[in-house]
Amino acid sequence: MRQVLYICLILVTMLAAAGCQRGEKNSESRPTVALVMKTLNNPFFIDMQAGAESIADSMGINLLVQAAEREIDVEKQMQIIENLIQIKVDVICLTPSGAREIIPAIVKANKADIPVIIVDSRIDSALLAEAGGRIESFIGSDNFDGGRIAGEYIISKLSGAGHVAILEGIPGHETGDMRLAGFHKALESAPGIRVLSSQTANWERDQGFNVFQNMLQSYPDIRALFSCNDMMALGAIEAIAAAGKTDDIIVVGFDAVEDAREAIRQGTLAASVAQHPFEMGKLAIISARSLIDGRDIPAFLPVKIDLITVSNVGPARQ
Repeated sequence: MRQVLYICLILVTMLAAAGCQRGEKNSESRPTVALVMKTLNNPFFIDMQAGAESIADSMGINLLVQAAEREIDVEKQMQIIENLIQIKVDVICLTPSGAREIIPAIVKANKADIPVIIVDSRIDSALLAEAGGRIESFIGSDNFDGGRIAGEYIISKLSGAGHVAILEGIPGHETGDMRLAGFHKALESAPGIRVLSSQTANWERDQGFNVFQNMLQSYPDIRALFSCNDMMALGAIEAIAAAGKTDDIIVVGFDAVEDAREAIRQGTLAASVAQHPFEMGKLAIISARSLIDGRDIPAFLPVKIDLITVSNVGPARQ
């Protein structure tokens, strides 16, 4: 309820502001908000960008979107933040590539009096406090709960017994670690489920193919796979098809990007946990506008999660 009231208040303010700013859309006096994402080679982050773009202009915001080519390139992300500090953007909205590694860049932004909003992936709050840094808010989903939901779905589909495998995210990164922890928590209630192999594929589709192909060769009796994101899951589906096992292995992904939803429609992906990145992008811009206007924002703005299966995937985007 608190989140709903907050968003309603901001939207009312936005409508009023938009009426005053219609003649200023090309004005250099408009504040600049930077949305720094892990990559733009993943549909999840493309959707997040679209959400931010859908509301930025009406809120009188110049939106600057930047990202590294690969999700694992935290050094490039740090360089991007350094450059944004140099050009003195008003707010940085960040999906961090490393929960710990990115902290020095956040501290530098703090020292430059640039507020930082974290989106989608949490940072190491204890390490941030130790470094003397701060963030204004975290906008995102409960990754632990998403992993738990995926685990419970697989338990149900296997009737509580069977061999499973896991494609992890990048070890040490909060997003993948929490999804993995939630999945394992669900399995505690199903002693008949055994994890045969759990390896990283670094969030990438081609690595998902290669890693899972090797898993299948080592463990041909795998009956289900939990992939900590859809890109790796889509790669794994290709490996499963190449092995002639499309109908034999249950695959559950995470993010519910459009390619994954299409795989669900086709029956090659059983399910995916949806996080609603479009909504995250919108909330990031709404929150940034509040900070610019001197208003407080909640320390945590949750975004709902849903399990997408063939029963609720809906039609393809037009």
